[in-house]
Amino acid sequence: MRPSYDFLVVGAGLYGATFARHCRDAGKKVLVVDKREHVAGNCYDVVTEGIPVAKYGPHFFHCPDKGTWDFVNRFSAFNDVRAKPRVNYQGRIFSFPINLMTLHQLWGVCTPAEAEQKLAEVRLDIPRPKNFEDFILSRVGREIYEVFFEGYTTKQWGRHPSQLPAAIAKRIPVRLTFDENYFPDTHVYQGVPVGGYTRMFDNMLDGIEVQLGVDYLKERQRLSKMAKTILYTGPLDALYKCRHGKLEYRSLRFETERKQGDFQGTTVVNYTDVNVPFTRITEWKHKFKIDAEHTFVTREFPAEYEDTGEAYYPINNDLNTALHRKYRQMADADGMLVGGRAADYQYYDMNMVIPAATRLAERVLGVGRGTFGV
Repeated sequence: MRPSYDFLVVGAGLYGATFARHCRDAGKKVLVVDKREHVAGNCYDVVTEGIPVAKYGPHFFHCPDKGTWDFVNRFSAFNDVRAKPRVNYQGRIFSFPINLMTLHQLWGVCTPAEAEQKLAEVRLDIPRPKNFEDFILSRVGREIYEVFFEGYTTKQWGRHPSQLPAAIAKRIPVRLTFDENYFPDTHVYQGVPVGGYTRMFDNMLDGIEVQLGVDYLKERQRLSKMAKTILYTGPLDALYKCRHGKLEYRSLRFETERKQGDFQGTTVVNYTDVNVPFTRITEWKHKFKIDAEHTFVTREFPAEYEDTGEAYYPINNDLNTALHRKYRQMADADGMLVGGRAADYQYYDMNMVIPAATRLAERVLGVGRGTFGV
């Protein structure tokens, strides 16, 4: 049987949709399949009583480059909402990520110099931090560690920070200014798609054949014959039936409620006390800047991967990294194109996914870098 398509893309998340869009724009015939009954991957949301409510947690788009920003704006207008979470610790509310306002709330300091002096007093002398706990203690001391990180991290990862690699903590910003934006100021382009992410993905995939509720792993033999080239964006251990063992993940469980009025006055509040079972509450109307008398809030509960079947956070220890490398070598040997958060076994922000998928499309299509403007 001759292939009916130039490309088969397995997964209708951001990586797969970006790659498919570029291939279609280059005049190629593309089929996208996804085992879920919807597009948009973990960005999927449903407009409920006028408010987009996400099924898999909140996503804020941010990027430093105009090319990526122009690309997503082809498919949706964006509001100017920026991620500015708050922390609730035992009933006290703090600005987050750690910034000068946070340090003022904790210690009463008012200037960068006062903050630096206080931090110098409380930092622990740990020249070579071996784990998450050591890294945070050496940077901001025990009080901040206990208020903001110890309980939240234990809940999120299902293990104490002393058992996690320091690399996880290194992406957490600490600022001596009153900048409360979660993402760095180099990411000048920020916002959320007006009308939600699902609508944006529908526009991204316009003119591309999409088949939902199709499990590639169960129909691999049939589907693989349909295209000249295959891009797989799912977990690599599943691709090879966990032949060498399972990659480890942490997962999430969500509970959403309809409320009247304004529930918490902001989009995201993190709950860092280990005795509170959930890690955060998201109020969706604030994220989408919707003025409504009702509201929807979602509590986010960390969970074992086996309990939910949804892989959210790869556990990037040495054992899992080596195991993933083995599966990646198998995929390369089979001539499979692979990419995205699941296939690469990495926690990617969206601003990293779009350029990566674009580079792959440029390479496979044999066009020059920058052809697609990203």
